[in-house]
Amino acid sequence: MLLCLRATALVGRNRCRPEAGYQPHSGDAGKAGSVSAPAYPGYRESGVDWIGAVPAHWNVTPLKGLIERNDGGVWGSDPDGVKDTVVLRSTEQTVDGRWRIEDPAVRKLTADEIEATLLIEGDLLLTKSSGSSLHIGKTTLVDRRVAALRCCYSNFMQRIRLNSSLLPELAWYVLNSDLARIQFDFLSNSTTGLANLNGTIIGRVIVPVPPLDEQRDIADFLGRECSKIDTLIAEQERLVALLDEKRQAVISQAVTRGLNHDVPMKDLGIEWLGAIPAHWELTRLKHFVGGLTVGVVVTPTKYYADDGVPALRSLNVREMRLVDENLVFFRPDAHAELQKSALRIDDLVAVRTGKPGTTAVVGPDFDGANCIDLIIIRKSSAFSSRFLAYAMNSETCRVQYELGAEGAIHTHFNVETASNLKIALPPRAEQNEITEYLDQTCGELDSLREEAERAISLLRERRAALISAAVTGKIDVRGLVPLEEAA
Repeated sequence: MLLCLRATALVGRNRCRPEAGYQPHSGDAGKAGSVSAPAYPGYRESGVDWIGAVPAHWNVTPLKGLIERNDGGVWGSDPDGVKDTVVLRSTEQTVDGRWRIEDPAVRKLTADEIEATLLIEGDLLLTKSSGSSLHIGKTTLVDRRVAALRCCYSNFMQRIRLNSSLLPELAWYVLNSDLARIQFDFLSNSTTGLANLNGTIIGRVIVPVPPLDEQRDIADFLGRECSKIDTLIAEQERLVALLDEKRQAVISQAVTRGLNHDVPMKDLGIEWLGAIPAHWELTRLKHFVGGLTVGVVVTPTKYYADDGVPALRSLNVREMRLVDENLVFFRPDAHAELQKSALRIDDLVAVRTGKPGTTAVVGPDFDGANCIDLIIIRKSSAFSSRFLAYAMNSETCRVQYELGAEGAIHTHFNVETASNLKIALPPRAEQNEITEYLDQTCGELDSLREEAERAISLLRERRAALISAAVTGKIDVRGLVPLEEAA
């Protein structure tokens, strides 16, 4: 909470001192701070709906007139360890246009391929093929660090090298803003669900172009202000990570040690478990639940209907709760046929693939629903469903279902693995006490997490609005001085 408040205060403090007031973003996001700046003295219509009016002395033009080189990439052949070349891929680009080069590919390229695709400082690389509109057109700028790698780029990327009419640093902001990304999404042609760009399409993107001296002012302004916002976003992301870590620690402590730290303990010699209260039992899941099974997995689409009985899938399962996002439905007659996978209140469902072992309790909203490819743990009088769900989402259970005998991570959580999970089981009354404690404590942590996520969302909106306002000339940033420099 303190970090959230500090972030809000910091954003509010980091403003530029304007001659006249113009705030490009208002509403709730404005409460997190805004850069006030004057408008230009005169505007003209750009003739492009998504750009609107631009300063009267700016140009609006297709990108192709600003490009010196517009080239596809190469992949080459398998490396042989002799003069191999680093080839960057679109997976090394983040969705917001940053580099994340951790384990780059090394390939064997011919001399001609290297000459054609060698990257130099100032080049811009665009992802030109993706199944997601979030990734199509994402653009990274080759800086000095990347250029020093003497690297090339893959055939799923397009390199543009600008002429002297547009600064690469400003183009990077433009191409990663909605101004360009919406055009990329619209212009990309789709084949089998995969959106594709090419050099011609990229050249058709229309952008506003200020005079060169203003370009430098805008790029410097955005670099300075976006850096401040990025720092605040990083603080909030660290807070989210700390809250997640705290939540997991609280759960693991409660479901293996209990709430009374004065009771005698016993060490069962299991490294990942440690000591548990002496009056608890360590028992396999199959010995105290009402049964384990798996939801329908064979051609479930033949049972689908536009409406009917909800059929839960892994994407509907979160830790401790179920969501109705992208629900599918079974025909009532199909549901009657598939009673083995029908759900009742206080049953548990666990994910098999994706985030294996993630477990939720079936509540009233999904009583009588069906499910697809989920492990179903039937309720019994021996346990509190919410206590068991907390235990199954704890680190002690994750160690068991994620790691095999040789330490390889399992991508599937199956009934056999679930049946043999070792659970530290307290008496039923104590299970209820622990559940009440975890519901309250985790609820408080979840509320703080939601606050931090809202702050991140507002900061990102603020950043996007600031970039859009600056690159389309809605604010005049020439000569603006940050408060800390003007003071």
